[in-house]
Amino acid sequence: MTFDIRDAARGRQQRRPLSFLTPIARAEALLAAIPPALPLLALRVALAVPFFLSGLTKWDGFLTLSAGAHFLFEEEFRLHLFGAAYPYPFPTLMAAAAGTGEIVLPLLLLFGLATRFAALGLLAMTAIIQLTIPEGWANFHLPWAAMAFALVVFGGGPLGLDGLWRRLFPAPQP
Repeated sequence: MTFDIRDAARGRQQRRPLSFLTPIARAEALLAAIPPALPLLALRVALAVPFFLSGLTKWDGFLTLSAGAHFLFEEEFRLHLFGAAYPYPFPTLMAAAAGTGEIVLPLLLLFGLATRFAALGLLAMTAIIQLTIPEGWANFHLPWAAMAFALVVFGGGPLGLDGLWRRLFPAPQP
């Protein structure tokens, strides 16, 4: 029978991290202790703000589209598909739909109501915006899509009306 110093060391103590890694491990443990509800709330707010502010520019009052929204969808915006740029079909209807979506969907996100569906709607809008302004993908569209996709997958968390609903009316267990 041979004696291995490693066996003796394992018997006396558990493996400990190297001393210079201890502060890193502590910091990581602190970061891991952040409740998931906080970053989900931050994602909801971060995604809602730019869309809501954009939506405000499309209206001159209740159900009155701004002249700028009309102009953008009729004259400026083009759908870039298959190497060509096409005008928006039904530009007034598209401007009204975009303006409505940019107000309603962010409000749903802020309240945490139907969060997954609101985020899915903003993900679809981001795809259309990408087709309209293809050069904005890295600075705007990619982060918006990533935030929306995370909210579609994980939901809005407990700090919203969805979470309150789940606490008040838990799903029946099968």
